[in-house]
Amino acid sequence: MTSVKKGSEIELTIDSLAFGAEGVGKVGEFVVFVRGALPGQRVRARITRKRKSHAQARVLDVITPSPYQTPPRCQHFDDCGGCSLQHLQYEKQLSEKHQQVIDVLHRLGGFKNPEVLPPAASPEIFFYRNKMEFTFGRKRWLSRAEIDSGEQAAERDFALGLHVPGRYDRILQLNACYLQSELSDAIRRFVFRFSSASGMQAYSTEDHRGFWRFLVIREGKNTGECLVNVVTADAGEEGRTLVAELAEQLVTAVSGVSTVVHTINRQKAQVASGQEAHVLYGPGYIHDKLDEFTYRISAASFFQTNTRGAEVLYRYVREFAGLTGSETVYDLYCGAGTIGIYLSREAKHVAGIELIPEAIDDARINAELNNAGNCTFLCGDLKDTLAELRTSGNSVPAPDVIVLDPPRAGLHPQVVSQVVDLAPQRFVYVSCNPATFARDARLFSDNGFELVKVQPVDMFPHTAHIELVTLFANTRGNP
Repeated sequence: MTSVKKGSEIELTIDSLAFGAEGVGKVGEFVVFVRGALPGQRVRARITRKRKSHAQARVLDVITPSPYQTPPRCQHFDDCGGCSLQHLQYEKQLSEKHQQVIDVLHRLGGFKNPEVLPPAASPEIFFYRNKMEFTFGRKRWLSRAEIDSGEQAAERDFALGLHVPGRYDRILQLNACYLQSELSDAIRRFVFRFSSASGMQAYSTEDHRGFWRFLVIREGKNTGECLVNVVTADAGEEGRTLVAELAEQLVTAVSGVSTVVHTINRQKAQVASGQEAHVLYGPGYIHDKLDEFTYRISAASFFQTNTRGAEVLYRYVREFAGLTGSETVYDLYCGAGTIGIYLSREAKHVAGIELIPEAIDDARINAELNNAGNCTFLCGDLKDTLAELRTSGNSVPAPDVIVLDPPRAGLHPQVVSQVVDLAPQRFVYVSCNPATFARDARLFSDNGFELVKVQPVDMFPHTAHIELVTLFANTRGNP
């Protein structure tokens, strides 16, 4: 048997993709996870980390290509990492994600034969994102092709693009991107030309100096509206005047921009939000639609990133909820109220709970936009608010159905306990992280709720991510 130790080179055949999109192969019975490898490939790889149960490796050469391999569409594929599976046929991506969900539920949740349905494909596999966040940086990453063509002398101290994987300080200057739209590309190119010629530096976390920080572009895929949010440091009146000039030139040069916002971030943390937001053009927000429902989206709003994929996902939520018009529904982690409002016409009453005040403000506006007068939105920490609803004699009745759509970290244990104590007839758990879902599903299963079925929905083609819509039924009755 070939020796497997750190630094050694091995040959192996890749059998499948693990959760996270690493190739999985074996040396004898010993498992090796190979970054960048595809099912069906025979590769030569170098071991980068060795553990008792497995090893990690990276590809040195592909000896035999995969029958599922396809040429990546994007010229930046080798450097970007944003679409790490773009070289794998889409049908194979779906089948691998299907098996990954089954494996994660078995391995982390202890479910031996979970009812995992075939993944629902994204209606679009390119240009599907309605939001892109581009970063300004002083250290431009040059690809091997750019270096070989002599571009090492090109401007390297200013870039606007995406982070190179594993290099927080290096920005890949994009020529094109197939995640958002052609309009988004045109906006990004114009903003780069303006900002790079402005005489103001990109912000750097190394010295916490510089002006330009982020460019965020949001599109209403079903409305055609477009919001541009320029995030900068605070440079006083000079900075505000400069961004105002950018906005004026942008809306003249690029047709299709609906509104421009200037966000000022005075904190050291490199995040695309801030303490001030100034509307420079248009109303400061856009709209998008999910089926017959309209939602207002501001610069800081949360909205599902794949609009048409979200329509698929929400239809499953509605189907699994099984509403007849007589139910009270709790929409937990409701954000801007998108799911609750989507269900409102089949429910007697919807109560949404969310921690972020701005999201609750958006939810109330969205309820008005959709004439959803049977929706109530409450702001507070979920575990505390649920307890208050149960003990205070609040006018919101106990739920018949609950919808959960938590962040990637999943549910706080106290939230699990609160849901169990509320004893709904059933609940729908929407998850963006199968691993934390498997953990939470085991807790619910051990406390009287049966995992009935799992529907994966591919919201992010060409990436390792997969969303889940799941149904739990109450097997113990009311308390």
